Amino acid sequence: MRTAARCLIAFMMLAWGATASAQGRNETLLVVTESGPNSMDIHGVGANRPAYQASWNIYDRLITYGTKASPDGSRMYDYASLKPELAESWTVAPDGMSVTFKLRRDAKFHDGTPVTAKDVKWSFDRAVTVGGFPTFQMKAGSLEKPAQFEAVDDHTFRVKLLRKDKLTLPDIGVPVPAIYNSTLAKKHATASDPWAMEWLKNNAAAGGAYKLESWKPGQETVYVRFDDWKSGPLPKLKKVIVREVPSAGNRRALLERGDADISFDLPPKDFSEMAKAGKVAVVSHPVENAFAYVGMNVKNPPFNSPKVRQAVAHAIPFEKIFSSAVFERGVALNGNPIAALTHGHELVKTPFKYDIAKARALMAEAGHAKGFETTLSFDQGFATTNEPMAVLVQESLAQIGIKTTINKIPGSNWRNMLLKKEMPIFLNAFGGWLNYPEYFFFWNYHGQNAVFNTSSYQSPEMDKLIDAARFESDPRKYSELVRSFARLAVADLPRVAVYQPLLDVAMQKNVRGYQYWFHRQLDYRQLSKE
Repeated sequence: MRTAARCLIAFMMLAWGATASAQGRNETLLVVTESGPNSMDIHGVGANRPAYQASWNIYDRLITYGTKASPDGSRMYDYASLKPELAESWTVAPDGMSVTFKLRRDAKFHDGTPVTAKDVKWSFDRAVTVGGFPTFQMKAGSLEKPAQFEAVDDHTFRVKLLRKDKLTLPDIGVPVPAIYNSTLAKKHATASDPWAMEWLKNNAAAGGAYKLESWKPGQETVYVRFDDWKSGPLPKLKKVIVREVPSAGNRRALLERGDADISFDLPPKDFSEMAKAGKVAVVSHPVENAFAYVGMNVKNPPFNSPKVRQAVAHAIPFEKIFSSAVFERGVALNGNPIAALTHGHELVKTPFKYDIAKARALMAEAGHAKGFETTLSFDQGFATTNEPMAVLVQESLAQIGIKTTINKIPGSNWRNMLLKKEMPIFLNAFGGWLNYPEYFFFWNYHGQNAVFNTSSYQSPEMDKLIDAARFESDPRKYSELVRSFARLAVADLPRVAVYQPLLDVAMQKNVRGYQYWFHRQLDYRQLSKE
């Protein structure tokens, strides 16, 4: 194994040296990661989180977010500040029921085609039509049907609102409403695939700051700067190489030897040790509106029993997971579904603590005194934290008679497995892009959400509370609604919040401009090297 690791590092060094001599090392960024994108199309079924990073850098959106200083002095996005991107300005109608965007007249796609409002309409129409995650993300901002979107002229695009919703404009700045080159995409559409889903999975029809130069799934993705990009300051990096290195030890070695520039999916233990050693810079930020959780399928036995779910909650070794799987790089939640740094967050008292005797009693009350067998699944693409957490949960559940077989699902297929909603018990993490508790609960607990309501949880009372909070303007009433749906989540317990993760990023000290984003991916546009 050590010989294989040394050979890999030697190969990476040779490849990096060739790249540096051809491109200029200060203008090239080498990223090493555990897993890469499974699609170039964020609208695609099952597009994984690394696919968000690809889309964010190769596509433009109408608007984006401003920046601010984080508590540790680094930079982060500012959810309260929206800034122009492809749209140079926008105007809300006096009645508040439409928004009109003026597009940059000099914007072009990567193939040189001018960007027009027709492309924007086609892109928005696509996002609200294809179904799955992109359509639900658009719906979170009351963007629901093509009739809402109008290409007024080549450089004017209008969104007609179904209702006044504070999340509409922020939702237009997240990765999903990317603007596609409709002329190019339509060339690859068919009667059975009108949105060119198959072609766009492996190709780009984009106009963002970076072009896709090459993509070898499972190995490497290479981006080059689009020098005619007009939607912001031209990035300083001319090339970004993202290499997939499954071994966390190899990724760390590449960083510490100076053979890679940046990585953000190492084990918490490694980040803790590297931060103390000081060879590389480590920047950390609690992921807003996010938790890692143990999810249970409440639709099917045995986890359709509330007492079984409560037993699981009391059998989760919260402290042990936080100390030995996460190495305290996060915030312990112990069942609290609302994480720190969430806009307007308020801690909710939960009854859960590690109590095997109580968990056994609850199992007996549920009619499972002798226990049962099941599978415990996790995303192998994030095995650095999921695997030790799974082992600890497995060992603990065994003490109350729940015998689990650990099911490691490849990262490229994890999202598809979540969508099937067949896993009885599983480990997952979710972070809400828009920093509002009702947005987070819409995704995780709302009965109409077919995507990330991974536990198949249905509660008309929960739906009513979430919907009311989305449109409540009175601060006092809003706070009570948030407290109410948080309490209900703790009572019904479709999932058990374990901890709020940190987004840790390790980089060479000559890398500048790193910025934390709600989508937890790298934005190459701000980065540079001295």
